[in-house]
Amino acid sequence: MKIIWLGHGSFRIEIEDQVLLLDPWLTGNPMLTDAQHAPATRGATHILITHAHFDHITDLVPLSKSLGAPAVGIYDLMTWFEGNDGLRTVGFNMGGTVQLGRVSVSLVPALHSTSLGGAPDAPVGREAGFIIRGEGHTVYASGDTGIMADMDWIGAYYKPDIGILSAGGHFTMDMAGAAWAAKRYFDFKTVIPCHYRTFDLLEQSADDLIAGLPGVDVIEPQVMEPISL
Repeated sequence: MKIIWLGHGSFRIEIEDQVLLLDPWLTGNPMLTDAQHAPATRGATHILITHAHFDHITDLVPLSKSLGAPAVGIYDLMTWFEGNDGLRTVGFNMGGTVQLGRVSVSLVPALHSTSLGGAPDAPVGREAGFIIRGEGHTVYASGDTGIMADMDWIGAYYKPDIGILSAGGHFTMDMAGAAWAAKRYFDFKTVIPCHYRTFDLLEQSADDLIAGLPGVDVIEPQVMEPISL
């Protein structure tokens, strides 16, 4: 499995027979150059969307159509994109699991907010995270979230060994908070922080996360550099 950070909360995950794009934000992403857009998205099989904020869906419609990659996420938002933009979608809801080739993807709660700025009356469901299983690993991609009690059952039930955690503060958990949540609710072997370094408003290093998780392999990702697990 290869996990490739595209900056901010965006990832390319190569796992089993799938290439999953998680919240791919290309246009306006200050961490990703124009020349990196094509290699970042090439061959994608599905696009996973955690919620409807601009830094998670700006490129969804053109990417889904050009790549022929269905959008995957909460039922209400997927139904909107299917009816409004003609996308192929896989819509499901909290606790549900879908099979994407040899990869299983489950939808779990997050604690944030969600809205479509240009379509305030559109149904967008609610914010979410994903559990992604394949190649002997279980990945918890938190999506944008604060610390929440739901992490207790997510950790106990799914037992993820890899955490992709939004940890930049201001809009989500900060690094110290993410470390506390990881220690209390999970037994991660590997943690990859995200949703940081994008703007001055966000945390610029993962030092507090690393310090708070002794014995856990905390990997500070670099844009477009594969993490092989």
